Amino acid sequence: MLAAVIGALWAAPASDQPRAVPTREVLLVHGPIHYDLLIPIDDISGPRFAALETRGLPLSHPDARWLVIGWGARKFYTETPTYRELKPGNVWRGIIGDDAVLRIDVIGPIVPTAKRRTVTMTEGAYRRLVAHVWSALDLGPDGLPQRVDVDGYTATDGFFAAKGRFSILRTCNVWIGDQLRAAGLRFGRWTPLPLSVSLSWRLYQSEPR
Repeated sequence: MLAAVIGALWAAPASDQPRAVPTREVLLVHGPIHYDLLIPIDDISGPRFAALETRGLPLSHPDARWLVIGWGARKFYTETPTYRELKPGNVWRGIIGDDAVLRIDVIGPIVPTAKRRTVTMTEGAYRRLVAHVWSALDLGPDGLPQRVDVDGYTATDGFFAAKGRFSILRTCNVWIGDQLRAAGLRFGRWTPLPLSVSLSWRLYQSEPR
């Protein structure tokens, strides 16, 4: 716990242009054990993620507003839609290391009760974020995302092969921090817990910078 707090406090410096005006927003939505990254479906993210439409995600639906993106351990993430289905073997595999997947969903307007945190950024930072998230997908020989043959959690989501490996030291929340720093934002260098993400956001991203 102490290391998770220190990792959140030990922030990487921002590399985005300090005088640029923030014009874009993404959201961090708090779940029981991890954060999801929510990216608006717009003129930048829409074309970048359009290939997901060929894999069954309804990005062009008239009610589609946000991409919900989470990174995690393949066995744990794909086989634990609710914590009633938690399997000790999958927990252990996540601790020692497992292949990574991205869960991507398409949703409409955000419900008011969602535990969300807003991250504002410049146009350049937003473009870098979208590109970096796309680059986390492990594309197939055809250059398209590889959908994992498992059931999703909703009627509009899917699991996709991702680069990297999940472990107790590189968690879904660490991945969130990686994406924000890759965009050029100031954020904690190691954010393994939801607490770490919350603390780092409060210190460095709770107001436009």
